[in-house]
Amino acid sequence: MGGLALVPAPPVATLAVNVLDASSLLAAFGALGIAVVLFAETGLLVGFFLPGDSLLFTAGLLCRPGAHSGPHLDLVQVLAAAVVGALAGAQCGYVLGRRGGRTLLSRSRNKRLHEGVERAEELLGRYGHARAIVLARFVPVVRTVLNPLAGALGIAPRTFALWQVAGGTVWTVGLVLGGYAAGSAIPNVDRYLLPVVGVVVLLSLLPVGIELLRGRRRAAAGAASAASGSTDGQ
Repeated sequence: MGGLALVPAPPVATLAVNVLDASSLLAAFGALGIAVVLFAETGLLVGFFLPGDSLLFTAGLLCRPGAHSGPHLDLVQVLAAAVVGALAGAQCGYVLGRRGGRTLLSRSRNKRLHEGVERAEELLGRYGHARAIVLARFVPVVRTVLNPLAGALGIAPRTFALWQVAGGTVWTVGLVLGGYAAGSAIPNVDRYLLPVVGVVVLLSLLPVGIELLRGRRRAAAGAASAASGSTDGQ
């Protein structure tokens, strides 16, 4: 009797997605992935580790046809998904903060998350609600914790909604269009994606860095003035 020939089964395609890698997320989920990631990063405390800045910049880059080797995305869809995800996430975080208060933040034992809380409180105390809500969008981790913290501190809903929309729109649209512009200005830009994204993240931190520097200068000037007044009074 002739033996039966065994035909190997066709390989099963597997989808391996690295949630920390912007290119992997975009290749797997496209614009929908942008909305989900930004919602989780800005609305849920578990999303503090997600790559918001690099995701937005990379998505803008992938909207430029012929400038990269990755999947092509539609610019209008990317902008809509980014804005909706970021704004809805921040509003969700605020509502959770109003209902759960600081309990939501105190339950986590993550050191990085608690450092973000301290920085968020510093921003709120130093720059006031409006500027802090806008600036927090540009600081990883801080943009995750400031929204529930704002709710826990009882910031007026109208004030929070107004400035989170302003900050969220500038953050998302600015980074997406920055990636889109880089795709047209730099040939084969995807070869240099990591250093370019690193530069973008550093630039996104500039507003906060400038504000912190100004705050320290004002504090130093105030201390010097107080010391001078104390000396004159003796």
